[in-house]
Amino acid sequence: MSPLGTGRGGSRRGTPADLLVVGLGNPGAQYAHTRHNAGADVVEILAVRHGGRLKLGKERALVAELRIGDRLVVVAFPQTYMNESGASVGPLVRRFGIEDPHHLIVVHDELDLPVGRLKVKLGGGLAGHNGLKSIKAHLHTDDF
Repeated sequence: MSPLGTGRGGSRRGTPADLLVVGLGNPGAQYAHTRHNAGADVVEILAVRHGGRLKLGKERALVAELRIGDRLVVVAFPQTYMNESGASVGPLVRRFGIEDPHHLIVVHDELDLPVGRLKVKLGGGLAGHNGLKSIKAHLHTDDF
């Protein structure tokens, strides 16, 4: 079994993605373009900027496969509520053959940061973020 617990069914056919970028948020118009949906906004911008279109996939997520240079980058916005994000991210990881947790990038809001500030980190604490906790529970790692 791989580090992300992808040994179960749902294996990828074809070339695995180089990166999976997941933007967290909540589905529904009332959450669109709010600070809580910053991750979803980033994913949408990436898709548009690179000629993709987010489409509903069977993993309960809006998904676009993008070619950025010579890399296959998949962007996704789970259509679960934030605290259930892992239920979508787990199947996405399996579908797109992500075996190294460092190839999963999760974009989310962080209330401890001032508006407009960006923080990039690898693994570590989840700072009480329920979406990240859900992903860790489904992937059995927080090394994303």
